Amino acid sequence: MYHCRVHFYFIGSNCRVADVIKEMAPLEHFTHEFSENGGVLEDLAADADVIFVNLQGLDAEKALRELAEKKKQGAEVILLADKDAFIHLEDNLSKISDVWTMPMSDQEIEFRFTKWQQACKMRKDAWQTSHYLEETINHIPNLVWYKDKDGVHEKVNDSFCRTVNKTKKQVEGRRHAYIWDVEQDDPACIESENEVMTKRETCISEETIQTGEGLRTLTTYKSPLYNLDGSVMGTVGVAIDVTQERAYEREILSKNQTLETIFTTIDCGVMRHTANGERIISVNRAALKILGYESLAELQEAGFDMVAPSVVEEDRKRLEECIMSLKEAGDNVSVEYRVKHKNGDILHVMGSIKLLVENGELIYQRFLLDCTEQKMQEKKKERRHTELIRALSTDYSLVCFVDLHTGCSIPIQNNDENERAFEAIFSGEAPYKDCMERYIQEFVHEEDREMLREESSLENLQKELSENQICYISYRTYRNNTVKYFQMKAVYAGNDEGENGIVLGLRSVDAETRKEMEQRDLLENALSQANRASKAKSVFLSNMSHDIRTPMNAIVGFTNLAISHIENKDQVAEYLQKIMTSGNHLLSLINDVLDMSHIESGKIHLEEKECSLPDILHGLRNILQADIHAKQLELQIDTVDVLDEDIYCDKLRLNQVLLNLLSNSVKYTGAGGIVSMRITEKAGAPAGYANYEFVIRDTGIGMSEEFVHHIFEPFEREKNTTISGIQGTGLGMAITKNIVDLMNGSISVTSKLGEGTEFRVSFMFRLHAEAKEAQKIPELKNCRALVVDDDFNTCDSVSYMLGQLGLRAEWTLSGKEAVLRTRQAIAREDDYSVYIVDWLLPDMNGVEVARRIRKETGGNVPVIVLTAYDWTDIEEEAKDAGVVAFCSKPLFLSELRNCLNSVIKPDQTEEKIVEKTGGKRNTGRILLAEDIDLNQEIAVAILGDAGFTTEVANNGQIAVDMLKKSEPGYYKLILMDVQMPVMGGYEATRTIRQLENKQLASIPIIAMTANAFEEDKKEALECGMNGHIAKPIDIAVLLSTLDKIMD
Repeated sequence: MYHCRVHFYFIGSNCRVADVIKEMAPLEHFTHEFSENGGVLEDLAADADVIFVNLQGLDAEKALRELAEKKKQGAEVILLADKDAFIHLEDNLSKISDVWTMPMSDQEIEFRFTKWQQACKMRKDAWQTSHYLEETINHIPNLVWYKDKDGVHEKVNDSFCRTVNKTKKQVEGRRHAYIWDVEQDDPACIESENEVMTKRETCISEETIQTGEGLRTLTTYKSPLYNLDGSVMGTVGVAIDVTQERAYEREILSKNQTLETIFTTIDCGVMRHTANGERIISVNRAALKILGYESLAELQEAGFDMVAPSVVEEDRKRLEECIMSLKEAGDNVSVEYRVKHKNGDILHVMGSIKLLVENGELIYQRFLLDCTEQKMQEKKKERRHTELIRALSTDYSLVCFVDLHTGCSIPIQNNDENERAFEAIFSGEAPYKDCMERYIQEFVHEEDREMLREESSLENLQKELSENQICYISYRTYRNNTVKYFQMKAVYAGNDEGENGIVLGLRSVDAETRKEMEQRDLLENALSQANRASKAKSVFLSNMSHDIRTPMNAIVGFTNLAISHIENKDQVAEYLQKIMTSGNHLLSLINDVLDMSHIESGKIHLEEKECSLPDILHGLRNILQADIHAKQLELQIDTVDVLDEDIYCDKLRLNQVLLNLLSNSVKYTGAGGIVSMRITEKAGAPAGYANYEFVIRDTGIGMSEEFVHHIFEPFEREKNTTISGIQGTGLGMAITKNIVDLMNGSISVTSKLGEGTEFRVSFMFRLHAEAKEAQKIPELKNCRALVVDDDFNTCDSVSYMLGQLGLRAEWTLSGKEAVLRTRQAIAREDDYSVYIVDWLLPDMNGVEVARRIRKETGGNVPVIVLTAYDWTDIEEEAKDAGVVAFCSKPLFLSELRNCLNSVIKPDQTEEKIVEKTGGKRNTGRILLAEDIDLNQEIAVAILGDAGFTTEVANNGQIAVDMLKKSEPGYYKLILMDVQMPVMGGYEATRTIRQLENKQLASIPIIAMTANAFEEDKKEALECGMNGHIAKPIDIAVLLSTLDKIMD
């Protein structure tokens, strides 16, 4: 099986031996390679297996000394020398394997080489045999050992070493006592080995030996080992450790004895008999006692034939039928029957019968349980429930019984002459569910039907009665245009578990209920009148204080920042953008406050539009930024597995929910605290939808467990000194909960005083139907990327997104480790193609990390800084350090893709920016009807920047007059305010539509007004306007509307 390559190296000149050997064929499994040289070459000597040295013309001692230094371990050296030269080699014979005396004939050379080949093959065959033996004994689970006559272990296998927990070096050469950690050698072991060596035959025995860890049981196979002369030189043994198996056998035996004891002593009767009933295989004392016999013999003499003679005659046939109904092995049946003892006592027996196969024969195994006492208790309970039903019947006009086994209702009585119509429904035995459904449909008030249907279901009644002994349900009926108040009462009829049935009673409670209602209404009306004004004011102030103050604070804060950085145009532009975001949200909240009547009446309607999650979350961050800086807090917003970013939802309501929760966290978290929000896209949504979970956490003051239960109730605030100085009226969370419910979402809260609070909000949103942009970036496919952030979740999320884009992402929590990994990557010539580094790392900031990475890489690898903070102040320093781009937290897949594209394709990105910002330049004249000077200034400036020429009319009448005096086409359209002095916008529009000049009368008119509700938009269109734009003006909406109407 083996294959041997032999490299022959011939040293010396004109060597005939080399020529002859080269012509000779190698043996099977051998291949020959040949090298020749006049002197000793180190590389050839180090690779050769056999070296032939022709001493003719060589310095023998020098050649042998060089070979001793340069040849590999185990290589053979054969000298080719004449007899005279051999005399001078006495001091070097230890370095020589053989000497061939020259000269030699070709036949002598062939003979000598053939002998060498045979000897070499014998050595290799012996190696293979030894290798097979070693592999075999070392890979079997049994213990194997070889001992000499004195019991010394000459050789053991790996399994033996594992068993005694020693190495081969420790075991081999040692006797039994040392190996097994006992004081002396085992006499039984010595005796069995002597017997094997004496009898010269294999001995098989089970031996129990003492070890340092206790007794071990081994099944051993011992055989004699023979010397070359046939004498016995020792033993070879193989052992199987059966200690655990013998322990299992003893345990089974013990358990069998325990089961036998239980069988004969338990109170439950057990009987086993043949399928034909002729032979009783076994029966315990309990079974004999239940059946009324003293012994098995007495039972057999009485004439047992499948059924004991003591079984009551009326029950015998039913019991026999149950037994005979079992056809297949494994079938079982339960049956209840009675037994009459000799003294006349009647016992109630619960029997369980099962058909089994034992030793190929069908047998019956029967269990008998005396349930006489249980039956007596049931009868007592039935009497008690009967009395309860009788008492119920005296107070309730309609009483019926519901059987829980069949689900049928049975009328017991109907005492009310005025409610005889009930008899048509509850008459005779019929399914309870159908009867109750007919009763609900025909008699119950429409508003109470669903409630009564749910609470009167058998499932709910059983649940309520398991907790309370009596269940009451109040509802209203409606017949002959009259509403009446009714009550249903339910009690169990049967045992405590309600296994028999339920008794229902129905009665009119109209008179007493109406009297209570009149008294309650008087009190409620008085209280309502006293609180109505206060409540309306509280609701309004709550919305103003809680929901408007946060974006207003952002507007004021960023305005101050813009003023202080007025010389920095880019920074001021960024602040103004944030002011616009906060202003837009403030406008939405004002619209919500002004629509209080809709909120109070529950008529809020969601307006689902396409939204971008990144835009929403970055907008929230901008709104909160001023408060975060003012309170010296840390704001963390990150995402996990968010792949679907474009959704359909009511952006205003989603903003309102998240901003309420985040602003509360900011409000109740002290300086140096952390406010975080994590957005996770969850699995399990249907096609076209996605589930999102928003988790808002803070390290603030927290809430008591008692308050957490009431946090979503209106006007609820934590009543402790910690928040006594913090503004709020307790409506924010109630508003948030109502909006979440309206959006079919869910919200939950956990909190602990002094540690912080966590809110979890979940929504399912419809996804944008358009095809997603391809995620992979071909230029970065399979490139390495390194994410450096001290937050594990951020590392995991960004690495996953990089994987989605086709990169091989790795991450680390340390800036120093990032630099070390860079150095290792360069050394292995597997560089990172991009780095994404957090700005604020605990051991080194992101700018310094970028600087060191650039130094290691030579400055040609892009480094992107990831941060949740405003990077304006460090932007110049970062770029000098080698940072090529910034990404804001939370980071979304689309933003990461765009950022990477901007780094690897800067030219294409610039082209796209030119395309997006180039825009078209508008021309034409617009007539603006507006009475407020500030609004005029804003509109004229916006329209002028867009390329329009604007003329202003201070009211609707002036606008009509200016239009009449103009030529058709002079004005492209009219932007019309609605509320103006002299003539309002609606009246002016109707006047223009009635002008005799049809070209002037058909000019496009767009309402531009602060009246922004749906009814205002509808009224604008009804009076003849072409569109509606709400104030304050959204420039993008204004220009888009103008483009649509003028195109």
